[in-house]
Amino acid sequence: MREALVAAAFQLFLERGYEQTTVDDIVALAGVGRRSFFRYFPSKEDVVFPDHERCLADMTAFLSTGGEEDEPVGRVCDAARLVLRMYAENPAFSVQRYRLTKKVPGLRAYELSVVWRYERALAEYLRGRFAGRRDGTLRADVIAAAVVAAHNNALRSWLRSDGKGDATAAVDHALGLVQATFGGGPTPPVDERPEDVVVVVSRRGAPLWRVVQEIETTLGRD
Repeated sequence: MREALVAAAFQLFLERGYEQTTVDDIVALAGVGRRSFFRYFPSKEDVVFPDHERCLADMTAFLSTGGEEDEPVGRVCDAARLVLRMYAENPAFSVQRYRLTKKVPGLRAYELSVVWRYERALAEYLRGRFAGRRDGTLRADVIAAAVVAAHNNALRSWLRSDGKGDATAAVDHALGLVQATFGGGPTPPVDERPEDVVVVVSRRGAPLWRVVQEIETTLGRD
């Protein structure tokens, strides 16, 4: 029933336009009543994004099952890949939705609110992992925003190409930039040995080659 309603809605959106299609039109084409529609979708906007609630729940569950051994930036990048997987499950539908959303300002605003919910879920996870650290909340919010921006940049490029090309490779490349920037890689060892200070005393008027020779001799000593 859910899939039938989505299919009917998009058929009408493409034929008539989003604004000209009503819920009554959708249920008439799907052969069901209005009550059935609202059992699955709170509004007409929700039928355009039928899978985001499930994806958001999957992301939240994925993040909640992570352990302390998981590198936090890598974990949120993997969580973002769940969104890509949702889009890639049905490229034709995803491209249709992208085109429709670009044309309808109300749907664009709705989509932005959905994106914000994803970003909030990532930030909340990171805040928990960075709790007690200096600027932990700031770092969590910045990284969450960066993950969403990188993911969406690659995703939209794929959608603009009509779903052609390797979306996974594009998103991996974008998220790799985030991980390289914010990821908790090994810290390079710090050389704590004191720096050597070399003092060379030379006779005034000595030729330059002699001064250089004295420096080389001094630096060559143990």
